[in-house]
Amino acid sequence: MILPSVPLPSLICGLAAALAYALVAFWGGRLPEKRTQALVTLAWALHALSVLLSLFSPEGPPRFGFAPALSATAWLVLTFYTLERHWFPQLQARWMLAGLGALGVLLALLFPGQPMHLKASAWLPLHWVLGLASYGLFAAAVVHAVLMTRTEKLIRQAVDVEGSLPLLTLERLTFRFVKAGFVLLSATLLAGWWFSDHLYGAETGWRWDHKTVFAFLAWLTFAGLLLARNRLGWRGRKATRVLYAGAGLLLLSYAGSRFVLEVILGRAA
Repeated sequence: MILPSVPLPSLICGLAAALAYALVAFWGGRLPEKRTQALVTLAWALHALSVLLSLFSPEGPPRFGFAPALSATAWLVLTFYTLERHWFPQLQARWMLAGLGALGVLLALLFPGQPMHLKASAWLPLHWVLGLASYGLFAAAVVHAVLMTRTEKLIRQAVDVEGSLPLLTLERLTFRFVKAGFVLLSATLLAGWWFSDHLYGAETGWRWDHKTVFAFLAWLTFAGLLLARNRLGWRGRKATRVLYAGAGLLLLSYAGSRFVLEVILGRAA
């Protein structure tokens, strides 16, 4: 399913959001700060509206899949970044996040996912919200880890980084997101196990499929990272590499498995 299956209001909002993100990414640095911030706010609002319209469209059943999940994750990361900027104005990742937002919106328009059947349980939306929130928090941790690695590299090269966020502050923020994401990922897995029969029906309850295995491996990776940081003082490149590995496993769990089902195999889960 591609663009023709996307409801027109969602299509318009998505394309407008992608355009606004593109303007921020390519011309934001040349515009006054107030205009750039206004563009970011506009893109953020249009992106949110596009996600909501795809989920609650009056033209048909709600749709969801790997691309809408990635789009919602990108929106959450931009939300976290916008909130952080109030406390840390030196945080500079707007162009990167604008590019991420544009990519997420366009992917969701190209691959809007499969119609959702919400007969199973009222617990299912909670399960999805927990999962998406954990995706967003770990994605924010990865963004901060990238900024941390870049800052560390500049310091090693004796490049002046005055005016940017201090390295230790970036590290603290990174692991705050990791801890929060780990809590929500634990809640997601626990909810999926505890309410498995109610979420998807007795015949399709908890099972060790690719999604579950990758999610559990990601949980073990993040648990090991937090334990090693607490007991062994892991930091710097060693810690960020484990973070990237865990984030990659988590990406494969839902988005990766749904990509294979929807795009490569061309069928619903």
